[in-house]
Amino acid sequence: MTSRPAIAVILTFLASLVSRPVRAHVDYVTEPGAETRDAVAFTTGVLSDPFNAALFLGSGLVTVVGIAAYLYVRPTITDIVVLRDKLASYGDLIPWMLRLAVGMPLIGAGFQGYLFAPTVTFNVGANPLLRILFIGLGFFTLFGLATRIVASLGLVTYAWGLATEPSVFLAIEYVPLFLALFVLGGGRPSADDMLLEVASTDGSIYGRIDPIHHLKAYLDERTRPLRVYVPVILRVGMGAAFIYLGLVQKLAQPSSVLAVVAKYNLTAVVPVDPGLWVVGAGITEIAVGIALIAGFFTRGMAATAFILFTLTLFGLPDDPVLAHVTLFGMVSAVFTLGAGPLSFDHWYGRPAVADEESVVPAD
Repeated sequence: MTSRPAIAVILTFLASLVSRPVRAHVDYVTEPGAETRDAVAFTTGVLSDPFNAALFLGSGLVTVVGIAAYLYVRPTITDIVVLRDKLASYGDLIPWMLRLAVGMPLIGAGFQGYLFAPTVTFNVGANPLLRILFIGLGFFTLFGLATRIVASLGLVTYAWGLATEPSVFLAIEYVPLFLALFVLGGGRPSADDMLLEVASTDGSIYGRIDPIHHLKAYLDERTRPLRVYVPVILRVGMGAAFIYLGLVQKLAQPSSVLAVVAKYNLTAVVPVDPGLWVVGAGITEIAVGIALIAGFFTRGMAATAFILFTLTLFGLPDDPVLAHVTLFGMVSAVFTLGAGPLSFDHWYGRPAVADEESVVPAD
């Protein structure tokens, strides 16, 4: 029979995973003005409880031992190898995936009146040009028209929004998405690709009047060497967001997270101390962020994040759906592309499938 401490360790590990949906979007589902607590004192108080400390350290130990055992054995699973190869064949669809992830939320932001993050609102009637800007950025991105120009304008707009209201940092995922789109361009299918094909054809009428396709062809050539680093841009951007959310939005603001735990009765899902939910969520997000930046088990981290983002939509019914679209797009792209260069996964590789095959990069 499984002992009570073993069950407790498993429950705490599950709590640290399930609690990840309680992420940046804590601000989206809580009211301002919650009671403030000293972050260091709160964390120390939670972990000073012997039972909480045992659960926390036990779950961490189980995770570390499990990862170490996998790295030591490194089994070759043909299914996973085939899956990686198939995902690699979807590389040409990444720009389309990213455009959908950016375009739809920007259109929603323009119509609903907020600056990237749903908590940073503006008066639509008093700021019609700002509304048109967001809707325009969204539609142009969605159609893949002048993609690199629009991505550059999007970065400038985000920088302005961040300077105007620091809370826009909650939507930091827009930065790596815009950067990736600048490097990749509109891809295919896109208006850019379609118009370039027409304009570059000898004898076409459109080719005589459109000067933009020359710029696109030039930028395609200049950015081609950078495309290999798009996975790095996306996973590092996503990792930085997770670290910020775990450190600033969780551990540094425990009162808000405790309010979410109480509001949705999350202790009924996994029966642990509410404080352990907060600490577990924060440290788990920081650990996931570090793993993504290092390119460590990248596709596994992305797949787990995708599942938990989905659970968030059902678990937190008043969390705005549009706030998750960019995250879904980014995590889907990271899952498809893998870690890319400058990563643990690329360095460590995967075992050979057959005797004649040498060890190859895992992603």
